[in-house]
Amino acid sequence: MSSQSDVDDKINRAVEKVLSRNIDGLKHLDGLALDHGVTPKDIVYSRGSMKLYHYQPVCDEIYRVPIVLVMSLINRYYIVDLAPGQSFVEYLVEQGFDVYLIDWGLPRREHKGFRFDDYVDNFLPDCLEKVAEDCGEEEVSLIGYCLGGVIASLHTALHPNNKVKNLVTIATPVNTEGMPLYKSWADNKAFDIDNIVDQLGNIPGGMIDSMLQALRPLQKTAGRMQLLDNASDDKFLEAHYRFERWTADQVPIAGETARQLFYDFLRDNKLVKGQLEIAGKTANLGDISASFLHVTAVHDHIVPTAASKELIDLVGCADKSEIALKGGHVSLIAGGNAVFRLWPQVANWLAERSL
Repeated sequence: MSSQSDVDDKINRAVEKVLSRNIDGLKHLDGLALDHGVTPKDIVYSRGSMKLYHYQPVCDEIYRVPIVLVMSLINRYYIVDLAPGQSFVEYLVEQGFDVYLIDWGLPRREHKGFRFDDYVDNFLPDCLEKVAEDCGEEEVSLIGYCLGGVIASLHTALHPNNKVKNLVTIATPVNTEGMPLYKSWADNKAFDIDNIVDQLGNIPGGMIDSMLQALRPLQKTAGRMQLLDNASDDKFLEAHYRFERWTADQVPIAGETARQLFYDFLRDNKLVKGQLEIAGKTANLGDISASFLHVTAVHDHIVPTAASKELIDLVGCADKSEIALKGGHVSLIAGGNAVFRLWPQVANWLAERSL
């Protein structure tokens, strides 16, 4: 066990490390324009707050089947395009893929009536039509991250004869019994989702952030200590600030979407039971015929393995694979090791199925 003097020495060394930089490095980073979403792209379609981006190809030859990235509703899209060298999008483009991305944007007051049904059975199909018009190809590969994976899976299940050739889900929840803290919110009678939606219209991003922080209350403190330990490393500091900014950049959820997800998905767990209805149709994941790749993070505290592991068994296609990697919910797709661990595996899997 460390003595108090050892602890004091460690703190002093950490502080001295910052002071030895005369705070210049930190001042430099405070004034640094930490651009995000910098991979060159064009807006090919917009609807309300939603935008459909097309990333400019850099290879002379590209794979025939385009990729459409379907992002979560509660986070900003740029987690997959943080910075050059830290961008999943950039990596895919450089591998010769034709890449599109759906940015759901920030729901405004007038969007409070949007239901989860709308994202699955209206907005996503609308975007896929625009992709087909833009690139001239009917077939697509969908990559869904977190709740975006749920949207992509439900759409593919409800339209088994459509043009989704390949489906990739990353850190995607399916069984909410495996998300105990979220379930405790859903089962707590003091948490009145109807009153919140009726009063506020949309669920504020700050409320969502508070729920996520409750999962790991000491995570921010640990991050600050890690920041001190790496105070002399400009690259570490810059990457740290990029992640912190993205984490703090929470997105509101349209009120009726939040209400529907709370009851049907979180509380009643209808997706895994095969009882979830979207636009009057029951979604059966067994109807998915597209080639399927399921990616999970072993140390994911937001979507634990217990919440995601059943998805591959529920999907009905014959061509399906699974990747389980060490890492957390965010580091899986955007961490320093993602370029070596996840990105090549996804690209190689898609390359064989995108000709």
